[in-house]
Amino acid sequence: MTDQTLPIPASEPARRKPASRHVIGWLQAAPLALVLAVFLVAPIVMIVVVSFWGATEFSIYPAFQFDNYAFLFGSDVTYRVFANTFKYALITWIFTLLIGFTVAYFLAFHVRSLTWQIALFLLCTIPFWTSNIIRMISWIPFLGREGLANSTLLSWGVIDAPLEWLLFSDFSVILAFVHLYTLFMVVPIFNTMMRIDKSLIEAAADAGATGWQTLWHVIIPLTKPGIMIGTIFVVTLVMGDFITVRFMSGSQSANVGRMIQNDVGLLQYPSAAATAVILLITVLLVIGILLRFVDIRKEL
Repeated sequence: MTDQTLPIPASEPARRKPASRHVIGWLQAAPLALVLAVFLVAPIVMIVVVSFWGATEFSIYPAFQFDNYAFLFGSDVTYRVFANTFKYALITWIFTLLIGFTVAYFLAFHVRSLTWQIALFLLCTIPFWTSNIIRMISWIPFLGREGLANSTLLSWGVIDAPLEWLLFSDFSVILAFVHLYTLFMVVPIFNTMMRIDKSLIEAAADAGATGWQTLWHVIIPLTKPGIMIGTIFVVTLVMGDFITVRFMSGSQSANVGRMIQNDVGLLQYPSAAATAVILLITVLLVIGILLRFVDIRKEL
């Protein structure tokens, strides 16, 4: 007679336990799912629906037509405005990355005291305690024809006449963008750098690596997730911004956000919705391409 181990049937409470956990998990996620559905999914669906409607000079009528998209893709203005938007996003990204990486590197590796790191980091955030519009408009008296910048350069003899391109130009737009959104690059990069094991840097130094070699082969690869998160923040914010372009260019330049604002001001909501849908798809494609290079889930 051989001994055989017979399976012991699971008790009824044991079988119910996974199912109850499953239900509890859904119940816990339900409030957040409801909030996302009401405040995120539903507005996007409504914008997509309205983008297919028609509009006249005096009314908007529900329909399913592609006139708005045909007009957008058939106009040269659309391509020029999108190119201008990408130009602003690219140049702003370059400067915010250089400034953000430098500031984060200094705070993470050159400031030894945690107290001083926190103090200096908070110092960087002080300008962001005020409104974006206030910080943006503050550049106008500085960059104006009779502003502080031109007055200083004239008094030093550097220039003979005020520089006209300092204000109401692409220069002032990009300057305002960099000022407004650099912190969105500093924070994720600094957070990633603080997680780097300092022994890796010491090991690179012991192996004879120079400072630049350590930076290029150790710090930058380990900081890529933070750089990518900051890039997503900066690019999406710049591409959706319209008020900065309006004020800092003196309404002489435009981006996609300005197109949407103009359509809304003219009560052309279907056209504005179609432009918003194209902008949303474009931003999602840019984010999708960026996420192909770096897995940022480790930082989230």
